[in-house]
Amino acid sequence: MPRQIALFPLQIVVFPGEAVNLHIFEERYRKLIKDCEEDGITFGIPTYQNGSIKEFGTEVRLLNIEKVYPGGEMDVKMEALGIFRIKDFYPTLENKPYAGGLVNDYEIDHNEDPRLNEQILAYSKRLFAAMKIKRSLPENASNFTTYDIAHFVGFDPEQEYQFLTTFNAASRQQLIIEQISRILPIVKEMENLRDRAKMNGHFKNLIPPEI
Repeated sequence: MPRQIALFPLQIVVFPGEAVNLHIFEERYRKLIKDCEEDGITFGIPTYQNGSIKEFGTEVRLLNIEKVYPGGEMDVKMEALGIFRIKDFYPTLENKPYAGGLVNDYEIDHNEDPRLNEQILAYSKRLFAAMKIKRSLPENASNFTTYDIAHFVGFDPEQEYQFLTTFNAASRQQLIIEQISRILPIVKEMENLRDRAKMNGHFKNLIPPEI
C-alpha cells in the first residue's frame, strides 16, 4: 500500500542501518528537519544519479541536530531505516516547501549466512588494513551485515545503487565477496609499489644470486 513521505534527493546511496551525517543549508530542507524535530516525521533519501532521481531510496529519521550555524544552516545526524520505491514524485509536498511522494516499502531479506559473513569479515579486515581505513569492525559476524561495509569496498556510485537494490541476502553477500576479491590484489599491489618507491635513493644491501 503506497504511503506519502517527504523526499530529499541526494547524490548519495544510503544503506539500511547506516548513520548519516548531513549538512543542511537550503531553507526548504531546514524546514524539513524542523518538521522532523517537532512532529517526529521521517523522510526518504532517493539517490540522484546521472541527472535523474532513481526510483529506489532509503527512509531516514532524525537522531539529533548536532549544530545550528548563525545563518540557519545545520549539521544533523540521521539513522537509515528501510528501502522504498517511488511511485509518484512531487516537487513540493502539499503545503510544504520540500519535495515528497508516494512510495512503496520494500521487504529486505536480512538472513545473511553467518559463515559467509565470517569470511567477508576476515577479507574486510585485510582490505581495511591494506587501505589504512581506520574503521572498527566487529570481532565476529554475530552483529555484522554486508551493509556495514558496502561504502568501503571500492564500489562506484552506480555499483552502490545496484547493491542497494539487491534485496536477496545471499546475492548481497556474493556481490561483496566478488568485489573484495577483485580489489584486494589491486590494493596490495599498490602497497607494494609504494614500498618500492620508498626504497628508491636508499643504499641497498643486496645479495647477488649465485650464477
